[in-house]
Amino acid sequence: MRIFNSQQIHEIDMATCEAQQIDSIELMERAANAVTYEIISRFLPSKRIIVIAGPGNNGGDALAVARMLLEQGYRKVEIFLFNIKGHLSHDCEEERKRLIMIDGVDFNEITRGFTPPPLGPEDVVIDGLFGAGLKEPLRGGFVGLARYINESGAFVVSIDMPSGLAVESNDNHNTRDMIHASLTLSFQTPKLAFFFEENAEVVGEWQLLDIDLDEAKMKELQKQTEYILVDSRNVRPKLNPRHPFTGKRDYGSVLIFAGNLGMMGAAVLCARATLRSGAGLATVHSAGAGLGIVQTAVSEAMFEPDRDERFITDMTIHHNHQAIAVGPGIGTHEQTIDALERMLKTARTPLILDADALNCIAKRPALLSMLPPKSVITPHIGEFDRLFGEHKSSEERLRKAISKAKYYNIIIVLKGHYTATVRPTGKVYFNSTGNPGMATAGAGDVLTGVIAAFMAQGYHPELAATIGVYIHGLAGDMAAEDLGEYGMTAGDISDRVGRAIRAVIRRER
Repeated sequence: MRIFNSQQIHEIDMATCEAQQIDSIELMERAANAVTYEIISRFLPSKRIIVIAGPGNNGGDALAVARMLLEQGYRKVEIFLFNIKGHLSHDCEEERKRLIMIDGVDFNEITRGFTPPPLGPEDVVIDGLFGAGLKEPLRGGFVGLARYINESGAFVVSIDMPSGLAVESNDNHNTRDMIHASLTLSFQTPKLAFFFEENAEVVGEWQLLDIDLDEAKMKELQKQTEYILVDSRNVRPKLNPRHPFTGKRDYGSVLIFAGNLGMMGAAVLCARATLRSGAGLATVHSAGAGLGIVQTAVSEAMFEPDRDERFITDMTIHHNHQAIAVGPGIGTHEQTIDALERMLKTARTPLILDADALNCIAKRPALLSMLPPKSVITPHIGEFDRLFGEHKSSEERLRKAISKAKYYNIIIVLKGHYTATVRPTGKVYFNSTGNPGMATAGAGDVLTGVIAAFMAQGYHPELAATIGVYIHGLAGDMAAEDLGEYGMTAGDISDRVGRAIRAVIRRER
């Protein structure tokens, strides 16, 4: 699913009206009807609903919703239209005329001073003040109104975008000065701002409403979009079927440098996930002390002991492997960093590096420039900032990831609620699967194994990373369904990776 910017959204709206031979007011009515249906499905007609409308088309949406609620028997609807400058958009003016034709409507048009109505936790506020067209922060009395609504505890439904939140960049915006939605009802496609952690309290729960926008125009604009939300429709066509006349070597061999004394669990989790994801062979190179642990816990994997019993001192590649994963639980001992540097100097094929491999690089930043082209790194926020400096927001961090992926010609999997796979082309693939239960020790080690397995099976590193992140998140969702978000562990995620792949192939998800 593509994520369009505000200009592209405007173009799609115009193309929809032209292709379907409708006026913009008809498209507004369609959008308002979808919002109204969602509100009706959640709240009884006895609910007190306060509609806050601005002078633009977002305000027109809100006025249309108010009228439709009244027509559906909602009698406790109070409408406040802010017309401070004495000018409404054409469609907002038309919706105003339609609304005031209703007998007994509680309609208030604000042209100067405003005394806000009493609000409390039992009330519903429909926010149609400013929508996707807003680029500047709220100012003056609108800031006071936003704070008043936020402090009231009312359930807030924002139409398309919470007022004060810009579609793209919010660097100069203070979230305290935005309306905080409990529910954001957006049209057809999500907005980029939805995917940043600092905006979560503003966006609340978000839901997409299908209003039959022009598919041809959206397809035309796809090549211009840099952001994609990955779902099963993106992943399913890319999963290669298995042929009956194949053997284990047809599905690749993965070499995993993982574990040290006291951290062998990371090696076990990574190896198990690698095999669960379809790799034909997996070999773990780890500290000699891990031999019994790994061979017992993952009997299907081979073990290559390091000459040192405590940590890895040698990363020489002795055999032909289709994918090499480095990092889970290896620690940051100087001899381990030396081994990593020697390996990077001779590596010619893409690698996947996670966890302590990234911490080793952070200690010796020159190693970044040694990464083979199209290597995959999978940092969480802390690891990313250790590599590339502190960042004040996830929006700023994503911009840095895009810049660094291009500069080093690597794929950066920036882990989080909407894990972002950033390609060297600048395209960003946000993941739609996963849940808070995956914030557990070892989940990242499992992800490393999943991506490595897809790389070993011949998937291009960019695709292996995108598919691997999606399957990993889906396996986590399955674990949460079975065990709950509190009770699941990384091993539970690994155990469900195969089921997740099968569910996508069979269209069960």
